[in-house]
Amino acid sequence: MNLVQSGLGPLADSALREEVQNWLWVEAELLDSMREREWLDNMVSKDVIYQLPLRQTVLRAQGSGFVDGAFHLDENWGSLNSRLSQNETGHSWAEDPPSRTRHCVTNIRVGQMSGDEVQVRSNLLLYRTRQDDTAPQVFAGERHDVLQRVGGSFQLKRRTIYLDTTAIASHNLAIFF
Repeated sequence: MNLVQSGLGPLADSALREEVQNWLWVEAELLDSMREREWLDNMVSKDVIYQLPLRQTVLRAQGSGFVDGAFHLDENWGSLNSRLSQNETGHSWAEDPPSRTRHCVTNIRVGQMSGDEVQVRSNLLLYRTRQDDTAPQVFAGERHDVLQRVGGSFQLKRRTIYLDTTAIASHNLAIFF
């Protein structure tokens, strides 16, 4: 049976799906174990586009509510590297001491390869605690990724994170989704 997922076209075969799932789980492990430099240097393309669009509440007939051209985060490799470099100085008020995170990546849907790229959609539940705060921050949403095959693995070429909330209850967005 040839299943079609909205926006992805025909879904990938089981071997590609398993390879992409494993890549996503390794990515989550690197981010959760504070190995962001390893993630950026090895898993992220130098041409990456990394965006978190602004969402507003609208009536169903008015669409999804994501505002064209407005972002909480609109980054490339250079800005991701700058943010990470600041964290590595030991003098970053936003992430020193670092947040503790847990990326729960589920409902992974993988399209078929098109050239050296594959489109991937996944649901994300990101659990974050800061310092000694007893109330965690929880981010839920859907990620739309484009992975590019480089050598024997993939690199993140594009990530758009569509959060389920309109207001982000966080003092900063210095974490990686």
